[in-house]
Amino acid sequence: MHYPLHVGVHVSISGGVSNAPDRAYERGCTAFQIFTRNPRGWKYKELGEDEAQLFRRKVSQYGYDNMAISHMPYLPNLSSPDDRIYSLSLEALRNEVVRASQLGIQYLVIHLGSHMGKGFESGLRRLVDAVDTVISEYGDEVYIILENMAGQRNSMGSKFEDLARIIDEISFKDRVGVCFDTSHAFSAGYDLRSREAVDETLREFDRVVGFKWLKVVHINDSKVDLGGGRDIHEHIGLGYIGEEGFRHILRHSEIRKRPMILETPVDDRREDVGNIMKVWELSGLEPPGELVERWRAFLASEKRSYAKGKKGGWS
Repeated sequence: MHYPLHVGVHVSISGGVSNAPDRAYERGCTAFQIFTRNPRGWKYKELGEDEAQLFRRKVSQYGYDNMAISHMPYLPNLSSPDDRIYSLSLEALRNEVVRASQLGIQYLVIHLGSHMGKGFESGLRRLVDAVDTVISEYGDEVYIILENMAGQRNSMGSKFEDLARIIDEISFKDRVGVCFDTSHAFSAGYDLRSREAVDETLREFDRVVGFKWLKVVHINDSKVDLGGGRDIHEHIGLGYIGEEGFRHILRHSEIRKRPMILETPVDDRREDVGNIMKVWELSGLEPPGELVERWRAFLASEKRSYAKGKKGGWS
């Protein structure tokens, strides 16, 4: 089925990666993201072919073709000046590209890492060499997607100019793209709180980087104020970007064209389905009835509720 929005959450692979499409479907996702293995360690198990094929079948069954996204684990630092960490990170990238290919996943989102005080040029050489090396070895089926960072000290790719420079230095440009994270951009100093701010920030992104590179959007509010330089996500509309900002982000034609992934908290205030519903509400688009039914069923199973508001009938 064709949906006017392709939006979903990062779902667990607990019990096997083939469980992820089921979890996405029951939450009413029209796109989803996974880690293909434990994101907090270097060790991993090889993907079994039966498990990979089951994942592929479910992705097709639920209509998630080209809407399943993979994300690199947390530990790799592809810009590290430390030879040991860099070697481990390069091997992790190789492995993640192979795993994404096994699973039929088109986009692998990577964090760009930290130059650890050695300077942008040092980090750039490491990062570009890693991306070029892995694409040259395994890059026929998977795009490596460069995610903008949140302005942390020594981080790579927080500024649009840095993203553009990284892309310019990569040899295999036809196998890379960009993931635009709203929380990261805001924390790095790009205002997204109003129509004017959203329009200006996205115009600057297009001028400096170019929408042709944009493949994935991470839709997250921020617990950190504008330019705070810290990566702390918040529920949609409850952070410093706020509902007004997301109303305009989600109605921008270039954003709507891409798969949108929520990496928001799950707590007593709201969980995954509540944030998905909030995205649909602020987008101004009416969700198909079958999505609403899935939301209702999931919220009932979790003993939660969510009302669109006085004008809506989603509750």
